[in-house]
Amino acid sequence: MTRLVLIALLLACASAACGADLLDVFKQAQSADTTYAGARATWSAAQERIPQGRAGLLPLASLSGSAQQNDRTIRFRDGSTPLTSRFSSTGLSLSVTQPIYRRQNIVVYEQALTQVQQADAQLALAAQDLILRVAQAYFDVLLAQDNVAFAEAQKAAIGQQLEQAKRNFEVGTATITDTHEAQARYDLTTAQEIAARNELELRRRALEQVIARAAPPLAPLGPRFTLNEPDARMDTWVNLALQSNLQVRVAQSALTFASQEISRNRGAHYPTLDAFATVSESGAGATSLTNLGTDTRSAVVGVQIAVPIYQGGAINSRVREAIANEDRARQDLEGARRNAEFTARQAYLGITNGIAQVRALEAALVSTQSQLDSTRLGQEVGVRTQVDVLNAQQLLFSARRDLAQSRYNYVLSLLRLEAAIGELTEDDLVPINTWLDRTVVNGKP
Repeated sequence: MTRLVLIALLLACASAACGADLLDVFKQAQSADTTYAGARATWSAAQERIPQGRAGLLPLASLSGSAQQNDRTIRFRDGSTPLTSRFSSTGLSLSVTQPIYRRQNIVVYEQALTQVQQADAQLALAAQDLILRVAQAYFDVLLAQDNVAFAEAQKAAIGQQLEQAKRNFEVGTATITDTHEAQARYDLTTAQEIAARNELELRRRALEQVIARAAPPLAPLGPRFTLNEPDARMDTWVNLALQSNLQVRVAQSALTFASQEISRNRGAHYPTLDAFATVSESGAGATSLTNLGTDTRSAVVGVQIAVPIYQGGAINSRVREAIANEDRARQDLEGARRNAEFTARQAYLGITNGIAQVRALEAALVSTQSQLDSTRLGQEVGVRTQVDVLNAQQLLFSARRDLAQSRYNYVLSLLRLEAAIGELTEDDLVPINTWLDRTVVNGKP
């Protein structure tokens, strides 16, 4: 019996196309979004900066060899017979150099560490951006679906008013003006419905661009949707954003790198000290009856110091360039901090004002429904006109549309506030996911 129930549920889910929730769509985007995949590749490439920078501090070894055939002729000035010899020679050399002090190489390694830190922040920023883009696309589709549903309901309601106006005109209880008014409202709503369907199609294509597949039916917000106030004051969130915002961290790493670049270029003024060792072997064949060939082996160990004196002013020019770039990076950091502060305040107000707006629109929805019911009753007893009914219907559907949009904006503001302080992760989608109703697909149970 249990197996039959399970099979029935699976078949029902397949036939009704059970809706995908926000986490489902996000996991699809994680494996398909090209922007995020490119960010991961960039992060992987940045990890190679460390071994590249470390290489400048490690020994350098090279092995070289040669083999050649020599043809030598010696002519004497006194007219004697020239001497001609042909012989082969070989050579093999192994050299090892260990940098002892190279200021520039040390700074390059420090810059590599900074670049890896920056890459970590950039990858986290790309992950946050993916979450926000997925959530935005998800709720854009839901809003577009709501707008289509509202347009269809409004069109049906106005259609009833149009039919009633036509009947009343035929029996002489209403004027042709009522019919024209209802017809104009009906035509306008038809145009709005067409626009809403077009917008829905575009929003679905936008979602498909992120997940690289056909947009699945989406689970809408359900009855478990709740409004939660932020757990701290605005200034607390702003301070967290100034410290932890990922764009601020990226800009801070850029400033650190720019400062290190000044040190690296100034390092070209410093002397360099290297230890080296060379082992070589060479051999030459017989060149004459008295020289039957030689084999030579040599080993050299020593240190070498080089002191730069003058390079045409290039080093000083590079230092000035690096100082200017550091100033630009400092301005970028200040801009990132200001943007982080603005984003945190905007998201915080989006939550607090969003809560107030949702509650106000919920009350407005009840009021407009009561107004419509009263207006219809007034029309029946002759104290309200059909235009009054049409206006009341318009107010009701506008309130429904605005309420749906305010709810989605509130949810997105929750995510944006977490992103502003650099702490938005997949875990933040879990509580939002519990608000979605998977038993409802495209507004139909």
